[in-house]
Amino acid sequence: MIAMSGGVDSSVAALFALDFSDEASGCTLKLFESDVAGLENGCCSQESAEDARSVAYGLGMKFYVFSEQETFREKVLLPFARDYEQGRTPNPCIECNRNLKFGLLYDKARTLGYDCLVTGHYARIVREGDQWLLKKALDETKDQSYVLYMLSQEQLAHIRFPLGELRKTQVRQIAAEHGFGNAEKADSQDLCFAPDGDYAAAAARCTGRISQPGQFLDLEGNVLGQHRGIVHYTVGQRRGLGQSFGERAYVVRIDPERNAVIIGPKEALFSTEATVREFHWISGSAPEGKLRCAVKTRYRQAEQPCTVEAMEGSRARILFDSPQRAVTPGQAAVLYDGDTVLGGGILE
Repeated sequence: MIAMSGGVDSSVAALFALDFSDEASGCTLKLFESDVAGLENGCCSQESAEDARSVAYGLGMKFYVFSEQETFREKVLLPFARDYEQGRTPNPCIECNRNLKFGLLYDKARTLGYDCLVTGHYARIVREGDQWLLKKALDETKDQSYVLYMLSQEQLAHIRFPLGELRKTQVRQIAAEHGFGNAEKADSQDLCFAPDGDYAAAAARCTGRISQPGQFLDLEGNVLGQHRGIVHYTVGQRRGLGQSFGERAYVVRIDPERNAVIIGPKEALFSTEATVREFHWISGSAPEGKLRCAVKTRYRQAEQPCTVEAMEGSRARILFDSPQRAVTPGQAAVLYDGDTVLGGGILE
């Protein structure tokens, strides 16, 4: 079964699926009502579903649409909104992968008798001995391994990423050669449920609650002014604070207990260590003792050398070789050994 969004990547993945199976079907997840303003043309929209259906039928495949609006709301939208209300900056794409694409959809595929789930993600799966490894895509400019760290050994054995060894230019060329109408379709740039990039408004739509104004404080607790509501801010932010503080100032911390945004100089943004919760080791077990590897604490960040030690309760402690800027609660910390993903979790 191929997860198809209507974009060029999943369409070419569907084409490649025919190389290793003559019993392939396409499917898409319907995550929004068709009349939600602003979402008409994004992934998971009615238009995208029709694009996916067109490609699937052109390849001679069956095509399914699974309506999962409530699951998406409960597993992705509401946790996203709650995180923002608690001063965290989540990555909802990770939760969508965990709960929808490689949770619910993976289970549906297996229940319906399909041997594997195919997606258009840019990453690679390699088997070494009795272990399945998740590796970066060869095109590092498109690599999506960071948002796939939650995959288990059982899942990796039944998932295929056909685009992992291709560059995006090659994917578009293949789509054009096969007459796919979406060969030049633009990539999605923002969250599917916040196409305008206004995450605060998206959080308010999810919960019906408006973030309440509060105080800007300096590192000593002195009041500097009033903010619009903590959902409008994230650690490391400098622009869009709504007022001048007389010097170059950044959001260094968000305190939901006091409904306060803490402002400080650039130097205050750097951390020498971090604690991670809900840590998932792809091998299935945590290493003993301290582990030397590299870490990414943001999607587009280059890996940074570090030492990691597993802790009780699915947690881990990361010591950075050099202080890291704006290590943000709610984001994912993902560990790498070269191009292999070791695992990851959520920054506390």
